[in-house]
Amino acid sequence: MTIPVHIVYRDVERTDAIDAYIRKHVDKLSTHGSRTLSCHVALEAPHRHKQHGRHYRVRIDLTVPGSEIIVDRNPDAGREHEDAYAAIDDAFAHALRRLGEHAGRTRDSRR
Repeated sequence: MTIPVHIVYRDVERTDAIDAYIRKHVDKLSTHGSRTLSCHVALEAPHRHKQHGRHYRVRIDLTVPGSEIIVDRNPDAGREHEDAYAAIDDAFAHALRRLGEHAGRTRDSRR
């Protein structure tokens, strides 16, 4: 099942490569058995640090039946968010964990 995805860029130039990278991660979410209805991804570079350069922030809003899962990965966590691709990887890894937790809670509530 293809998940509808909406990608927003704030203070970051949109590229086809980043679009494809994000869509690949969204497709990976759909293969993990979750019933994700939609996905909204925001990639932004809020400010430039004097010593470390630009950090990226990624926010993912996933709509699942009966709930919404929000993942917000901030650049203040350290140097690992200086690369947009690394920030995207980190955010989607966290989203995958949150989807798994949600699926576990949903299964437990049905018993």
